[in-house]
Amino acid sequence: MSKSLTVAMIEGDGIGVDVSRATVAVVDAATSKTGAAALSYDPIQAGAGYFAQTGQDIEPGGEDRAGAADAIFLGAIGLPSVRHEDGTEISPHLRLRDKFGLYAGVRPVKAYPNAPQRLADPRAAGIDMIILRESTEGLFYSAAAHKRSEIIGDSEVRDTLRITRETTEKLHHFGFKLAARRKARGKPGALTCVDKANVFASMAFFRKIYDEVAPHYPEIETSYAYVDAQALNLIRQPWDYDVMVMENMFGDILSDLAGGLVGGMGMAACAEIGDHHGLFQPAHGSAPDIMGQDKANPLAAILSGALMLDYLAEKSGDNAYAKAAELIENAVQNGFEAARISPMEFGGTMGTEAVTKEVLAQLGAL
Repeated sequence: MSKSLTVAMIEGDGIGVDVSRATVAVVDAATSKTGAAALSYDPIQAGAGYFAQTGQDIEPGGEDRAGAADAIFLGAIGLPSVRHEDGTEISPHLRLRDKFGLYAGVRPVKAYPNAPQRLADPRAAGIDMIILRESTEGLFYSAAAHKRSEIIGDSEVRDTLRITRETTEKLHHFGFKLAARRKARGKPGALTCVDKANVFASMAFFRKIYDEVAPHYPEIETSYAYVDAQALNLIRQPWDYDVMVMENMFGDILSDLAGGLVGGMGMAACAEIGDHHGLFQPAHGSAPDIMGQDKANPLAAILSGALMLDYLAEKSGDNAYAKAAELIENAVQNGFEAARISPMEFGGTMGTEAVTKEVLAQLGAL
């Protein structure tokens, strides 16, 4: 058996605590099934609640411990009642992205049977795509957590949108390789560059680098879309898309739109991957209005856990983790197909514990 891997566990705020614990239960059950070495967890306190208590957004040494782990799992960060003096949110996770160079934000969007479909067209049942969001630059380069804004008294604020060749080349290579892996699994194998190259020099540069990288992957179909047109395309014909690569803010917005097409943010898994580190989290917020009430949909977090296992398989060379990821994905799929998963988020009757229990049952762990 291979050596145990360590996951830095940041439960964070609100329902982050509930969905993180659900994820650990499912991940541990799946790894046990495949014979992978059990993961060890290093709990790290961080978030708005911790800030309210201590004045710090992450415990001392927390960032270094997160960096030393084999992967980082984050439940959710933020509370509406806790803000910095300038009104911005407590955002240690943005600093972690920046510090560890987590440039590839992978956000799968998949329709499940017997889950809500917001579009009437029957082809919406086949939605299966990935939004690849650059997660360290773009307009988020000037996020308040980084203190890079130019504040001119009380009359003006300037935020810089940054696109660098080094990061963008890596992002596009990641996107083409991701499309190639999906093609090998029977998916279309196409990569769409989403930008605003008709208006911004930064976006024209983003597209230029895409065009330079594309010839290295001749088997992958390429296309382009301006971000405003792509927002329309995701409503009109989302089933036509496979992988879309885009700037940070564009990805932040379009991934929420896309999540709404397949039920809601409770299904929005996320992986943020760099050259040496990976952070995994549900893309939803902390929903403090339902925290501790057994109402949260844990599936976004659980599916993020599956993404983490895939990452750990590649990082460690132990394919048992990849098999565990596949078991989780199949458990969720099978649970929906059998109409045995019905989260409250979708108007169903199942809270966090019941959904988690059903996923575990589908894994054969109960």
